[in-house]
Amino acid sequence: MELLGVHHVAVVVAATDPSVAFYTDVLGLERMERPDFGSVGGAWLRAGGQELHLIERPGTTEQRGQHVAFRVADVAAAAAELTARGVEVRLLDPMANGTRQAILRDPDGNLVELTQPGG
Repeated sequence: MELLGVHHVAVVVAATDPSVAFYTDVLGLERMERPDFGSVGGAWLRAGGQELHLIERPGTTEQRGQHVAFRVADVAAAAAELTARGVEVRLLDPMANGTRQAILRDPDGNLVELTQPGG
């Protein structure tokens, strides 16, 4: 498996609007289109070639949902390689745009995502 770089980082926020204002107005990130995740609020932002995904979880101080995502050329092959090494990996259903993802946890339980962007 060859990791091709960091695809995005996700950060849990209490409220989307003040966080978007901070990241765009203060830090200069650019807002980008975000798929509809139903009742899960948030925003996707771009800084150069990298993305920051804000995930809204009102009233929580837990850092649930925060993760790092690595871009891979073939998510199924990467998942198979990791499974063969004894790592528990879950392949997710493809997104509407063809993006394929797999999730796993590091030794401390932190969420790690492997992403094969679609067209």
